[in-house]
Amino acid sequence: MAIPPFEIFYAEHNSEVLGLLRRKVGRDRADDAFQETFLRALRAYDRLEHGEHLRAWVLTIASRVAIDVHRRTKPTSEVPEIPHEDTRPAYEDLGELTDGLPAKERAAVVLRYGYDLTYDQIAAALGSSPDAARQATSSGVRRLRKEARP
Repeated sequence: MAIPPFEIFYAEHNSEVLGLLRRKVGRDRADDAFQETFLRALRAYDRLEHGEHLRAWVLTIASRVAIDVHRRTKPTSEVPEIPHEDTRPAYEDLGELTDGLPAKERAAVVLRYGYDLTYDQIAAALGSSPDAARQATSSGVRRLRKEARP
């Protein structure tokens, strides 16, 4: 498929690109991102080998420009100060609860709920697979629930 002149390409895709950018970066930043998108497209346009998938190509450029816009944007608000008490960490409370569990289940429960680790991280710590870490955590929680019932 032949590559159309850039003006025709622009006319066919400009409204869709602008709509995408308004959704991704907001109305106030979309105009600058729109210009950046078509500037990048123009710079690369003479290197295209065919005219297929031009819509997907320009929308990919627009998406990458949107990512760049988000990376360049600095947070405008301060992070709120959250009050806290200097008490013992939450995972210490789990220590007493999990004393009766088998070692692997106890470790999995404490790592998951006391340290908020992912199953991949738990697996690495226990030398097992993520599925095994998930199973050990689940088994430990089931045992704890069973023990807690009167």
